[in-house]
Amino acid sequence: MKLQLISFPLCPFVQRSVITLKHKGAPFELTFIQDLENPPAWFAKASPLGKVPVLLVHGKAPEPVAVFESAVINEYIDETIGTPLHSSDPLQKALERAWIEYGSELLGMQYGIYTAESRANLDSAKNELFAALARVEKVVSSGPYFRGSEFSLVDSTFAPLFMRLFLFKELANDEHWEGMPKLRAWGEALLKLPEVKDSVIPEFEARMRSFVQGLGGVLGKSVS
Repeated sequence: MKLQLISFPLCPFVQRSVITLKHKGAPFELTFIQDLENPPAWFAKASPLGKVPVLLVHGKAPEPVAVFESAVINEYIDETIGTPLHSSDPLQKALERAWIEYGSELLGMQYGIYTAESRANLDSAKNELFAALARVEKVVSSGPYFRGSEFSLVDSTFAPLFMRLFLFKELANDEHWEGMPKLRAWGEALLKLPEVKDSVIPEFEARMRSFVQGLGGVLGKSVS
């Protein structure tokens, strides 16, 4: 079985699956589409919804099977490769799935910070995100990972969020972190992992800053 992930270079959702695959030590191919507005012709056939990320599973069938939606891709990887990262307890697994879904919502809030066109809107967007993160502070373990000593799919879900939060000084040094010590420690622990460090392109930081600057928001204007 051959696995091929398709996305664009800065996508936080495909990064989750890259982290999971690297954590499991599984071979895979990563194909980037540089311009999602004008994707190559083959992409329309590869992605059922015309979105990224998508995982092409090359197996016994003549044509690869496309798996889409990042949480579903991660669960497929987890169920078919190596030791499962999801809990074997049905209730714990359900709770982790719920926090994974919540993690996707947080990425949407983070994008709102990037696009805020005034200082008032930026402060409002930051307050909204950190208020949402405070809910996670209440349930995260004392570390190093979400449920303690075991790495889980919740960790691979939240790592891209932390990477983007800590990239910008205004977000990394925000005073809200003072009330969320467990969350901060969790994020810092995740970003030290080799599978997280290696889950992005080498020029990720520069391209991410450039991307945010290109959105024209207040945060981008403060990035040097």
